[in-house]
Amino acid sequence: MDDIPIGVLLSVLAVLLVLSGFFSMAETSMMALNRFRLKHWVAQGHRGAKLTQELLEHTDRLLGVLLLGNNFINAASAAIVTVLTVRLLGKGEVALTIGTILVTLAILIFSEITPKILGAAYAEKIAFHVSYILVPLLRVCYPIVWFVNLFVQGLLNITRLKPKTSSLHTSMTLEELRVMVLEGSRFIPQKHHHILMNLFNLTDITVKDVMIPRNQIEGIDLSSPLDLIEQQLSTSNHTLQLIYDGDPDQVLGVLHVRKLFNQIHNESITVEAIKEIIESPYFVPENTPLFTQLNNFQENRRKMGLVVDEYGELQGLVSVEDILEEIVGEFSSQLPYQGSFFTKEEEGVYLVDGACSLRDLNRKLNTHFHLDGPRTLNGLIIETLEDIPEPGTALKLDGYPVEIIQTQDRMVKMVRLQTLQFVTKQSEDAKS
Repeated sequence: MDDIPIGVLLSVLAVLLVLSGFFSMAETSMMALNRFRLKHWVAQGHRGAKLTQELLEHTDRLLGVLLLGNNFINAASAAIVTVLTVRLLGKGEVALTIGTILVTLAILIFSEITPKILGAAYAEKIAFHVSYILVPLLRVCYPIVWFVNLFVQGLLNITRLKPKTSSLHTSMTLEELRVMVLEGSRFIPQKHHHILMNLFNLTDITVKDVMIPRNQIEGIDLSSPLDLIEQQLSTSNHTLQLIYDGDPDQVLGVLHVRKLFNQIHNESITVEAIKEIIESPYFVPENTPLFTQLNNFQENRRKMGLVVDEYGELQGLVSVEDILEEIVGEFSSQLPYQGSFFTKEEEGVYLVDGACSLRDLNRKLNTHFHLDGPRTLNGLIIETLEDIPEPGTALKLDGYPVEIIQTQDRMVKMVRLQTLQFVTKQSEDAKS
């Protein structure tokens, strides 16, 4: 190389550094590529994506050709720098040390760090383009790559570290999918995002969390006078009615109100007519996950189930509508605070029935009560105070100011709730 001009050597060194940077950038982009996005583009027929998939299906060969090219070029760069150092600075140890430091810095900056940052930042675009070069290059260098991989595979077999499957076929866990949906919220319509996140929660929420409590179940007592039964049926807001005889625990079945009126036409309602068309009760364990119960409703062709505890005692009632509301939200056309449990007094202040579930509070008033303890507002108040409070008692629950308005039959009947958003707004206004 003594006869080669220094300008030519510097030009060759620059080209080698660029080529080394190409291999470093290609390696990083290939490894950082989103495999699920890759499958999407392959399904769309993208040529670059298909070539990239072909390369990633054999990761050992891909890494072999990338590292082969990169290391060969880095070795050539080091040799050229050595020649330049000797010709410019002499053969002393100081000169060689300076040359080593300079080539190391040049490789790090121009061939490693900068290209890899670009490869990670624009993985998809770069990987699809470099695949057009890497595929033919791999075919040319395949004998060398195959020979090197013989030793690599042997070493992996000896150490029992050989991977079983390609990273291209790695499956995504439920938690990873949940994080992906959460992180991609800005790309998904808000309503769709809420539905997807609610779907993930179906396996964590049980029937007990969404059921109508036993003391709120509307039912028809067949031991009541017929005129009262007829009035209850004609004014019912629900198509399905629970039927019992005397004791609410003695459930006879479920009545489809429309079927009854279609059958009797203009005739009078009788207990015998009701008993003829009621369906046998369908019981549901209280700790059944919602997703499982939704499947059970579908398989058993049922729309409503009676929730029982481990002792078989009736705890409440759950319907398909209750589960669907956990996914898509309320079906009612009323505003969130206009439900039977809520009365809006002023901005950020609501009168709330103590029997209201904390899940409904969080969903309708955008509060953030913890759900790992009591399930109703009454239960949370009693657990916090460890006593039945008197009207006028004020306290904070999870940071929300609450005032007891009315108690009845050993439970909190009505409270005044001030939402945190309104409290924060008030404090900000006071500071300003």
